[in-house]
Amino acid sequence: MVTIRPIAPVKKELNEYVKFPIELYRDNPYYVPPLIFDDVNTLLPSKNPALDFCEAQSFMAYRDGKPAGRITAIVNPMLNEKTGRKEARFGFVDFVDDKEVVDGLFGAAEEWARKRGMTEMIGPMGFSDMDHEGMLVEGFSEMGTMATIYNYPYYPEHMARLGYAKDTDWIEFRITVPDKVPEKMSRIAELVMKKYNLRIIKYTSSKRIKAEYGEALFELINEAYAGLYGYSALTKKQIDYYIDMYLGLVRLDYVSLVVDAEDKLVGVGISLPSLTKALQKSRGSLFPFGWWHLLRALKGKNDVVDLLLVAVKPEYQSKGVNSLFFYDLLNLYIRDGVKFAESNLELEENLHVQSQWDYFDKRQHRRRRAFRKRL
Repeated sequence: MVTIRPIAPVKKELNEYVKFPIELYRDNPYYVPPLIFDDVNTLLPSKNPALDFCEAQSFMAYRDGKPAGRITAIVNPMLNEKTGRKEARFGFVDFVDDKEVVDGLFGAAEEWARKRGMTEMIGPMGFSDMDHEGMLVEGFSEMGTMATIYNYPYYPEHMARLGYAKDTDWIEFRITVPDKVPEKMSRIAELVMKKYNLRIIKYTSSKRIKAEYGEALFELINEAYAGLYGYSALTKKQIDYYIDMYLGLVRLDYVSLVVDAEDKLVGVGISLPSLTKALQKSRGSLFPFGWWHLLRALKGKNDVVDLLLVAVKPEYQSKGVNSLFFYDLLNLYIRDGVKFAESNLELEENLHVQSQWDYFDKRQHRRRRAFRKRL
């Protein structure tokens, strides 16, 4: 027998909810667990400032009393007001290959959305672009990353059966780090810096980068990503939350800031040594030894780097500013013995972003999808 139960937004219930996929993928070599406390905090109203204006309800499915699936339904009124649509989102979705389980989960999420006047459901997506999004539809035998979702091939089959259709796709690339910075890229970067009076700045102190550019960095992301699919602008409270969360975690030499003559932020590139293997070893937990695996991945030898984000002010886009990030960072990757970079998600129609990989040997190895359904 299958039962569907709403999950209260409290730590005890959310811990079981967040740990469900870690058990589901226990023997899968490609799955990368989240940090459990991070996902729990994302779903806690007392922690996540997105829940100041969003509504959300999580549901778990049980087959004969045992956990069999999960889903979170989200309504973001601020985004709906911007788009003029009545959309609900679904995210944090995982399930066993069981029609009754899947139907029960999506039935509960869709009914919750209808009761709030929503006419469409899209996903997988979170509260903001800082959350995981996109269901894997190609690349099931490729190692995942900390920034992406992994799911079994039967997931998209159930989506089609339920009447969900493609809304958009993201693609991902595995890029080979060259032995030296391509000469053409160096030449372009130097010309761009001279033409627009730009320079690259680096930090060695998390406290300083937070104080001097933390707010400007996330305001820049809001500005640069405003027109992208499903982007929900970060509020001041969310910006403060992410400054504390992310700028204390990043490895600062792998962060590249570009400023103009007045020291105003023009662009940012953030990368991080891959935490994939560390998260797999820790199974998403910091204790007792998870912190050690993560610290070793951040500080020790690591031959893969995750490109987490690149953002450039709209007035500087298509002017070669992106070349400055790689002009800066490639030498560090080469110094550290990095062999591959993971691009993470790029919208399939964003050919301008994809063109930056033309300098390198690359392989498009994963594709993921956002689905939409009329309710």
